[in-house]
Amino acid sequence: MIVSDFVLRDWGAWAPGLSSPDDWRAWSAGQKSMTTEPPVAPASVPKMLQRRLSLLAKAVFHAADRCIKAGEQVPTVFSSTHGEIGKSFQMLKTIGAGEELSPTAFSLGVHNAISGLFSIVYGNRQEITVLAPGREGMAAAFIEAAGMLSEGRDEVLLVLYDEALPDFFPFAPFRLNADAPCALALKIAAAGPGLALRFCRSPEARDDGEQPVQLLALARFLVSSDESLILGNPGHSWSWHKR
Repeated sequence: MIVSDFVLRDWGAWAPGLSSPDDWRAWSAGQKSMTTEPPVAPASVPKMLQRRLSLLAKAVFHAADRCIKAGEQVPTVFSSTHGEIGKSFQMLKTIGAGEELSPTAFSLGVHNAISGLFSIVYGNRQEITVLAPGREGMAAAFIEAAGMLSEGRDEVLLVLYDEALPDFFPFAPFRLNADAPCALALKIAAAGPGLALRFCRSPEARDDGEQPVQLLALARFLVSSDESLILGNPGHSWSWHKR
């Protein structure tokens, strides 16, 4: 059953050493590898706020900056399996050491912290939904965005992001950990110019891991000549098709 036909208006992505569409195409073709390069916040982020951004937040803003400008009003779906897991781990270490926890650190470590900074930076006052999809992977964000488009929204921005889990977390044998931080932003619309895509349920039983593992597969799909991408778990799967 078809869930949604939509158009990809624009997209941006960041992973270490990969920031432009050309970088991602070279990576997909095996001509470029990831590095240890840390993300840098785009100039659109005020300097006072740049100091409050984690490495993951900087990656998110770098990706989103290709899809939205200051003052632009667009409903947005944020999706992250682990959120600011690095900051959360540092707070747990602080508590374990018997030290006082910083209110600022706590406020910037909650799951919707990056979305709040996003609304401040871009002055976006439209609705923002923040998801923690777990085993549903990236499909949950697309389902949410499809619902917004069906309600008459002209455009929706999707922001998908995750970072590697600290070694402390025993994630094996589950496929839920990324090798590096990655952020992917996509502006979609119901119709108009852009790459036409179809998103639908797939009958295949798969085990493609959680969103952090799936992010690179979607980025590769966008820059490759592949006509379809299928991702899912043993319960159900979803597919993206270029039309």
